[in-house]
Amino acid sequence: MGKIGKEKKVKLIIGMLTKDEQLFEETEDILKRQFKKIELASCIFAFDETEYYKEEFGEGLKRKFISFKKLILEGSISKIKVYTNSIEEKFSLSGKRRINIDPGYIGSGKLVLASTKDSYHRVYLNNGIYGECTLYFYKGEFREFPWTYPDFRKEEYKNFFLSVRKAYLKN
Repeated sequence: MGKIGKEKKVKLIIGMLTKDEQLFEETEDILKRQFKKIELASCIFAFDETEYYKEEFGEGLKRKFISFKKLILEGSISKIKVYTNSIEEKFSLSGKRRINIDPGYIGSGKLVLASTKDSYHRVYLNNGIYGECTLYFYKGEFREFPWTYPDFRKEEYKNFFLSVRKAYLKN
C-alpha cells in the first residue's frame, strides 16, 4: 500500500485574454489584493491560433500570463477558479465577458489549468471545477499532450512557463 502524502505547494499562474490591454492592469490590481506580489509577468502575446472566442470577444485578442511569489496549495485551484470567474463577471458588459481569466499552477513536473468544462482528459476537483494537465516537464522542457491548446504549444509560452518553474524550484 502506498503512503498518503501531504498536499503540495505550487506556483499560481493566471492567463488572461482580452482585446482591451487596460483590463490586464485592472485585473492584475484585483488579483494582487488577493494573492499579493506578482513575481513574473509575460509580454503581451497576439492570440490568433483559434477562433473559439471570436463570437464573444471579437477579433484582436491578446494574451498575458502572470505568476505570484507566494505558493498555493494544489487543492485551492478550484476555489481560485470560482474567484476569477467572479472577476470576469465584474468586467462583463451586456452578458459578454471582456476578459477571460484562467488560473492554473506549475509544479516541478507539470502545468495544470482549471476549467468549468468537463472533457475526457479532465478530472473533477470540486466547486464545479475540473483540472487539466496541459503541459508536462520532461528532459528540460515543457511538452504537450494531444489535447493541449494550440497557443500553449508556442515556444514563447513554454519559455515563460520555464521561468515560472525555475522560480518555483527556488522556494
